[in-house]
Amino acid sequence: MKANEIREMTPDELNAKLKELKTELFNLRFQHAINQLDNPHKIVDVKRDIARVMTILREKNA
Repeated sequence: MKANEIREMTPDELNAKLKELKTELFNLRFQHAINQLDNPHKIVDVKRDIARVMTILREKNA
């Protein structure tokens, strides 16, 4: 997910996306714990997307 795509979203959409990404991260961690995750780098990508969304949410609130 690109930062430009995130900046075009409204704060409500950003909050929904943040919730979706956190759920995805939980599922990925669970799969990793039981050795069913094919690509462990996906966890890093989702964490970065969460950070991007949170950063842009803070920018819009300021």
